[in-house]
Amino acid sequence: MSDKKLIIVITAEQGYIRNQKTDEGFSAQNDILFGAITDTYIPLLNLFTKLSGENIPFKVGLVLSPVLCTLLSDEVLQDQYINYLDRRIALGDVELERNKNDTAVLDQVRNCLAKLQKTRLDFTDRYQKNLVAAFKDFAERDYVELIATAATYAYLPHYADLKEALNAQVETGIRAQKNFFEESGDGFYLPYLGWANELESVIRSYNMNYTIVDTKALLFSKDCPSTGIFSPVRTNRSLVIFAKDNETPQDITDKDTGFACNPAYRNQNEDIGFSLEGAELENFLGNSRIRIQTGYKYTANDSKVYDAKKAREQVKKDALAFYSSKKEKLNKASALMEEGQDAILTCTIPAELLGQTWFEGIDWLEEVIRLVFSESKQEEKISLSLCRENLEKQFSLPKTTLYPCGESGSGYGEDLLDSSNSYMYRYVRTATERVIDLTERFPSETGLKARLLDTGAKEVLLAQSGDWPSMIHEQKLPNFAAESFKKHILSFTTVFDSLASNTVSTEWLTNIEREHSIFPWLTYRVFSRKK
Repeated sequence: MSDKKLIIVITAEQGYIRNQKTDEGFSAQNDILFGAITDTYIPLLNLFTKLSGENIPFKVGLVLSPVLCTLLSDEVLQDQYINYLDRRIALGDVELERNKNDTAVLDQVRNCLAKLQKTRLDFTDRYQKNLVAAFKDFAERDYVELIATAATYAYLPHYADLKEALNAQVETGIRAQKNFFEESGDGFYLPYLGWANELESVIRSYNMNYTIVDTKALLFSKDCPSTGIFSPVRTNRSLVIFAKDNETPQDITDKDTGFACNPAYRNQNEDIGFSLEGAELENFLGNSRIRIQTGYKYTANDSKVYDAKKAREQVKKDALAFYSSKKEKLNKASALMEEGQDAILTCTIPAELLGQTWFEGIDWLEEVIRLVFSESKQEEKISLSLCRENLEKQFSLPKTTLYPCGESGSGYGEDLLDSSNSYMYRYVRTATERVIDLTERFPSETGLKARLLDTGAKEVLLAQSGDWPSMIHEQKLPNFAAESFKKHILSFTTVFDSLASNTVSTEWLTNIEREHSIFPWLTYRVFSRKK
């Protein structure tokens, strides 16, 4: 009988949003990162610590994008995050007084406050403000497989005809992975699972052995194997392909049937930062009147006061439903496999679903892992696995030519190029073509001109980020996203014009280098045409 393996890959990324103004009490932009640290990254590390302490041999794939790792490693942002927590802890004391006569709500205030206090202690003492190092530790202990991804999470099919752009995104992403974690790993995760056949040779040229694609990429291919998504395949260059489960993460997010929408779970949209009168938040808001999340949420999805015990019971039910569904799939697939052929199911889960969108998501993940572990001695067991553990037949797997698609939008990345954001493409496309041309015109510059060219390359990579069109499409700080994109394009244009006129403002160059300090080791030659 073949083995049945469940692969869980958690993907964490965000745009390069780095507001370091120390004269502001908080930043609505930085709140995206800080909220993710509070609700997802620290709870995820705490879960890993808990499971490893109980000698539960969990295995999880994890994508931490280069931009995210850069922000998590930024000392100024780390200190701002502590201030972010302190402001919310102080708000908790105010909330205790405001709700002192409402016992049910008072319990929720205490729970929210205790969570923030523990998060601060974990961040400063347990993890010493260095979350990247903490994730690296679990990777070194073989609990976690860290998977590289593109430099700025660009939707790569948009640049399929510009191989130099693909090379730049892939090479920079892999080098960043090595800088942060001291190894590049075996796999490369495609942003938005966007696949174009031109990516095959690029990914393999950087010694990556596998990637993950959307279900359609394999099932719609002309030579889809009989094993479907339950067994890896390879491309003509022997890049191993894992196709994701078509039901995940929709089984979490579906507005009608998704786990996260259960009435018992906490309503993540009902935050006092939006519901209270401005006067009641005056000390918290400070000089700025921008409404943001505070972390104090008291109601469930059914509009009643949140009941943590009831939610915990529902978590166990939903974890069992997820586990049973995947186990049933794997059992059916295994029965049709040839002798000695393993049945593998790969589930990709955006990190924001675990704690941010779905408050109980981390608890759900824990229950799923415990269910797998508890049945590890049964005959019909399934086991957790990592992609890298299933590469032993890399050069004998059936070959296929994948169908170009992705998981963004309805499967073709159209939400990243729609009426709200399509104007971006012509600007970033022109900038990309120009930076490629500059590497030809200035093949071996040094000194100030090299700094200028390096800055230009960095600005193009940042402009290529898929986060800007995604934020505009989702109406998530759309004005900020548009301004960020515009700034990167204008910064590159300044570089281009300066090279044309052979003049440069060293003050401007120094300031932009300081403001956009990501990838300090990057050279503009990353966009050069490979000979």
